[in-house]
Amino acid sequence: MKLLTLLIVFAFLFSCKDAQKPSYAAKETVLNAQDHAGKKLMQTNCYVCHSPTAAQENRIAPPMIAIKKHYIKENTTKAAFVKSMQDWIKNPTKENAKMYGAVKRFGLMPKQAFPEETIQQIAAYMFDFEIEQPEWFEDHYNKGKGKGKGEGNGMQNGNGMQHGKKKNQQGTSIKTQSYSEKGLNYALSTKAELGKNLMGKIQKDGTLAALKFCNIKAYLLTDSMSVVHNATIKRVSDKPRNPENLANSKENAYIRIFKEDAAVNKESDPIVVTSDENVKFYYPIKTNSMCLQCHGKPALDIKPLTLAQINKLYPNDLATGYSENQVRGIWSITFNK
Repeated sequence: MKLLTLLIVFAFLFSCKDAQKPSYAAKETVLNAQDHAGKKLMQTNCYVCHSPTAAQENRIAPPMIAIKKHYIKENTTKAAFVKSMQDWIKNPTKENAKMYGAVKRFGLMPKQAFPEETIQQIAAYMFDFEIEQPEWFEDHYNKGKGKGKGEGNGMQNGNGMQHGKKKNQQGTSIKTQSYSEKGLNYALSTKAELGKNLMGKIQKDGTLAALKFCNIKAYLLTDSMSVVHNATIKRVSDKPRNPENLANSKENAYIRIFKEDAAVNKESDPIVVTSDENVKFYYPIKTNSMCLQCHGKPALDIKPLTLAQINKLYPNDLATGYSENQVRGIWSITFNK
């Protein structure tokens, strides 16, 4: 009888241990999603234009979930998806486009110089995990496909096969974020607000109108985001367009560090400096092909009318002569601990 009791106890213990395994696996998957390098890289490099929160009528580019659904088909492998993303980023032309409606509505994506590893990590994250989608997207996508409601959370690729089923969290609470994460959140949300308005102005009214917008609105938008985040948010440069954006000696030192990273095609980590009372956060602002319309080389990238307008609005302008993927300045953000 005693032996039988011991056997029952052991059987119960082992069955409990086995029953707990799925919960451990689920926790591990969520942590993997949160820690995946591709998630941060996507938020940093993609969400300015491909925001998961922008309203449908105010978008300047399709959300990342739309890109995922268009590119991943029933038999698409991870390697094939990564290659497709790399091919498009390197050469975004009408001939290479798969999202014809997006090109028609938003125009071609500006060509940008990203390290190949960055694209690989973003694409791998998109393939393996659920990614954020706008509230309106599910109905919009199903209406476009004419297939009715999808299953579950709408992560189907359009042919019934499901990729990216690993669970992802929507984000970490601002109270539990590290100083680096908090500063990056402030920088990226401000960048998204400025980028949304600037890109929208370029698409609607052209580069000259965008110059006037920057001259009048950029400071106001940055200040408004400072109020939102209860922080001091600045964009500074060693070659400013507006003299008020001139970097100080410490900021110039950080600009040099970020320039060294960019020169070897390295993704930069934020620089965080803490004191007893506050936190100072620094992160690079890099150029892409769209930036070169106003910050590129005169006569090569900048049209004569645009250059004349720059000289009129900014007589002491220093912010030209850049190429793609160069550090034009940095985010300099101060907030309380």
